[in-house]
Amino acid sequence: MHGPKTLKYHADLVDRMARTVGVDLEGAVLDGTARFDDLADAVLRCADCSDPGHCARWLAEAEARDQPPGYCRNGDLFAALKTGAAS
Repeated sequence: MHGPKTLKYHADLVDRMARTVGVDLEGAVLDGTARFDDLADAVLRCADCSDPGHCARWLAEAEARDQPPGYCRNGDLFAALKTGAAS
């Protein structure tokens, strides 16, 4: 089980990754494209990543990108949200 500090850190990574690849997570939940549970699952997937530091460095160097790095555990979710096909 992940503690609150870890979950908050990964929630931030998920949010930053989404913004970097052009996904509005809040908007997706509000318009029904995604459910809150989808976002909670995304944070848990991120928290299970073996190298979140690499992701944090990638985000620090990235401006806008079309897609997350290939190792991102939420790449499929972000792609679905970009096309409006999630949930």
